[in-house]
Amino acid sequence: MAQVWPAPAETLQAMGVVEAETRLRIMAENELEKRFAVVYSKFKLHFYQETFARFQNREASLTTVEAFAMEAIYALGSPTVKEFADFMRVSSSNAAYKIASLVRKGYVEKVQSEEDGREYHLMPTQKYLDYYNISSNYLKEVMDRVKARFTPEEAVELDRMLRVVGQELMPEVELK
Repeated sequence: MAQVWPAPAETLQAMGVVEAETRLRIMAENELEKRFAVVYSKFKLHFYQETFARFQNREASLTTVEAFAMEAIYALGSPTVKEFADFMRVSSSNAAYKIASLVRKGYVEKVQSEEDGREYHLMPTQKYLDYYNISSNYLKEVMDRVKARFTPEEAVELDRMLRVVGQELMPEVELK
């Protein structure tokens, strides 16, 4: 009598089907990771390219570490000094030193908390927002290209997938 599918796992394994399917799945996962890495790298490279152009024109005065600190402050949505230090995994004194430099350069201001006068929230200034627009303008440009290229249904599906990716990236961090 002829065998009825699905065949037992041993038969599929003997035929090499299981290994082939596993290899195809792994190859597809690797390709997806590569594609995501390319997208991430292109966003970073564009930001670096624009940032270096500003350094050449002497418009930018942030060190690399300060630029990272400002990116974190902006993304965290006006954290307190302690929240910033905890998130960056640095001591309070190290965080205070970096923040003082950012305040002196005019990229961040410390705003006293209305709830607790002992706390200060870190607020990016317009000077930083102008600097930050390097990446946000490019993001808008890319999204306009995506909207022009994909159907509304594909754009909705991309939105759904990006939400999932956003939830999987640092799920312990709630961005505003």
